[in-house]
Amino acid sequence: MRGLAPRRPVIAVTALGVAASFALSSCASLPTNSAPQVIRKFEAPAQSSSDITPAPGSDPDMLLRDFFAASAIPASNYEGARSFLTDRARQAWEPDASTIVVDRISVNTLADGGNTQSFNVQGNVIGQLRPGGAFIPARQGYEATMELEKVGNEWRISSLPAGTVIERTEMRNRYQPYNLYFYHRGGKKLVSDRRWVYAGRDALQTALITLLLHGPSERVRSALQFHLPADAAYTGMEDGAYTFTGLGSLGEEERLRFASQLVWTLAGAGFSGPIAIEADGAPLIPGVESFNRDDFTEVSPLVESVGDSSFYTLAGGRLFSVADETAQPLDGRVVEQGNIAAADVSNAGNYAIVTGKEGDQRFRLGALDKGAQEVLKANNFTRPTFEKEDSGVWVVADGRRVTRSVRSASGDFTTSEVPVDLPEGVDGSISVLRLSATGVRVVMVIEGTLYTGIVEQFENGDRHVTKVLEYAPDLAGSVIAADWQPDGSIVVGTSNPGSPVVRVEQDGSGSTGKPIGNITAPVVAVASGVNMVYATDANAVLQVPSGSTDVSNWREVPGLQGVRSVPIVAR
Repeated sequence: MRGLAPRRPVIAVTALGVAASFALSSCASLPTNSAPQVIRKFEAPAQSSSDITPAPGSDPDMLLRDFFAASAIPASNYEGARSFLTDRARQAWEPDASTIVVDRISVNTLADGGNTQSFNVQGNVIGQLRPGGAFIPARQGYEATMELEKVGNEWRISSLPAGTVIERTEMRNRYQPYNLYFYHRGGKKLVSDRRWVYAGRDALQTALITLLLHGPSERVRSALQFHLPADAAYTGMEDGAYTFTGLGSLGEEERLRFASQLVWTLAGAGFSGPIAIEADGAPLIPGVESFNRDDFTEVSPLVESVGDSSFYTLAGGRLFSVADETAQPLDGRVVEQGNIAAADVSNAGNYAIVTGKEGDQRFRLGALDKGAQEVLKANNFTRPTFEKEDSGVWVVADGRRVTRSVRSASGDFTTSEVPVDLPEGVDGSISVLRLSATGVRVVMVIEGTLYTGIVEQFENGDRHVTKVLEYAPDLAGSVIAADWQPDGSIVVGTSNPGSPVVRVEQDGSGSTGKPIGNITAPVVAVASGVNMVYATDANAVLQVPSGSTDVSNWREVPGLQGVRSVPIVAR
């Protein structure tokens, strides 16, 4: 890109020190709005109109079902859904009060008064669409009473609760997920913030830019940075440039940071060409005509940017390096060979291991070819997990105590405890804890149930896991293993023969079973690289291409045929 090479963006992150609170509300009071917020100072093109309106002569129960389908369309302030209501109900209804997503809607008659009818509406809540399209998983019931009356010869809804209720299939049919990108605190990489945007919009770019200007979603806000001025606004396209106002107070580094967020957010939605950005009537960066992804490769969030990670495996208490279809033992490089119970390895050549038998174990940290130091003792430990850039290593001692160890200036390791705010009533042992590649999220397995949390980072270096939520409740009690995939989703191993390996979306909005084929539950270990997903079943360690939809069977990992071992993808 002309003019930018001398200004290659090396982006440093500073902490904001702003905490955000989060709590799941009851179904009757979930504050949310599924429609993207209206952009400031810009008249966005109108959304396409609803194609669901009352069918003449509809029976009341069918009218109700069509109403719920129309409620998934926020176009023109829910114009289609409002057409199912009486005039009085139309004026009183507040669709923006909440957007609740249920697995399916059950409609049952309560009373039939001839020209009036009452219905009981029930469903199992799987989540909520929060303001700005963020999905928050939930597990609770929904129940409401709705009343209908005849207006002329047609049934119309005369009484209903505030908010909208939509079925999972309608959400997937009417909305599409996209990633916005923000910087994590103290880091140099972009972190994805997944949002659901109504697919009927005529201007997707406008919707995404609007959301970007409003900052991170509520759940991850306290772990991310956002430095745009409050009066920053998008004013539309002018002569092929994205134009903004209110950015005059930003320095060059902050402007480059914003440009990288905008470029990668739009690229993820298919707008990957060079983009021109103007701020307050002038180029965002003087002398720079346009920006593209190549200008911000250092902060790239793409899966491809991860590159080929080294692959290791743990078998018979020994670590092996696996390459070129051959497994080579790390004898001589790892002193503790033969006594290793769990391990993680980083691409920088550092390793974290647990040695000894259950009841008397040691947690050790070190570097390949240099040996490891003993850091902690406990009855048992989970598999360790490295932070981004090897800045620290986490492990759970005795199923309860989450610890973080870092190397001090003297070369020794210091260890601190990481508080974890678990949901009310959750009080079991943590058997799995894995940090995401950015370090912003953590996945845990507690008594066979999957949970994720947000890692808050403080200026003194302390960490705190907050906003922990249950994911994939249909797998509850069967989860054995879990790890993050490069695209931000989670790969899960279970004891369920019908779904031994499952992909769970980053926001918990859905899960998809991997091919069953020849894999046999229980799956006790999982890992994921850029190109492959690995799983250890009852017989061996297997692999299947990432994202593949036409592969029915797993293959044994070349070099590990007939070996039941733990896959380890370094990062």
